[in-house]
Amino acid sequence: MASSASVSVLFLLVSSLMVAAHAGNFNQEFDITWGDGRGKMLNNGQLLTLSLDKASGSGFQSKNEYLFGKIDMQLKLVPGNSAGTVTAYYLSSKGSNWDEIDFEFLGNLSGDPYILHTNVFSQGKGNREQQFYLWFDPTADFHTYSILWNPQRIIFSVDGTPIREFKNSESIGVPFPKNQAMRIYSSLWNADDWATRGGLVKTDWSKAPFTASYRNFKADACVWSSGKSSCPSSSSSTTTSSWLSQQLDTTAQERLRWVQKNYMIYNYCTDAKRFPQGLPPECKAS
Repeated sequence: MASSASVSVLFLLVSSLMVAAHAGNFNQEFDITWGDGRGKMLNNGQLLTLSLDKASGSGFQSKNEYLFGKIDMQLKLVPGNSAGTVTAYYLSSKGSNWDEIDFEFLGNLSGDPYILHTNVFSQGKGNREQQFYLWFDPTADFHTYSILWNPQRIIFSVDGTPIREFKNSESIGVPFPKNQAMRIYSSLWNADDWATRGGLVKTDWSKAPFTASYRNFKADACVWSSGKSSCPSSSSSTTTSSWLSQQLDTTAQERLRWVQKNYMIYNYCTDAKRFPQGLPPECKAS
């Protein structure tokens, strides 16, 4: 008879296979929007790659717009000397007062860590950067980068570990993204005027083409179409939309503090030089 431990392991394995099997198909969920063939959908839509060479980068966007959701994507970043390159993966609305939730991966010289750059825009205003090193090599394998976005908070996670929480602070006058539907975007592009050490290290084009890979997209989300949401308007929380009211439990808060203590390298909320008139109000609230 199998031990309870081995049964648990088997259950976890089966569960992970079920999740992978139900991951979104890139052909159905996304359009490659630029790059003249440098973006490719492979393996019957199970894999997507973006490439950058001296002539052009490439990018894609989701067919759907979302108003709140839990978005997961597995990425494997540009290996080797990626200095000057940026792989951006983000949610964004349109217009001059747009909302946006950003993951940006700033490339570096071989052996130096990538910088994971995060930002939140609301009504066209950003300047809310937090930056991190990662506790693994993001070029060696795929890792899951997640955005949980509900009316109360935005949580950035890596492999299920929260690295940043941006709470709804409208009560103290801070705008929060909650009224504009957003698409998912990703792009791989050359930003050697600023990306690596403030632009001091340039892209080495002899290493081109640079390629980033994507798989296992999953969206538990409210699809916005024709002015309506696919989510029920009632506030009753079902198991399928528990993320709509999800918050960090005690264990997740401890993991968040661990990441921020050990891997955060920039936090706008501690940059007094940048805000001589006083730190943004959400910094004091948190």
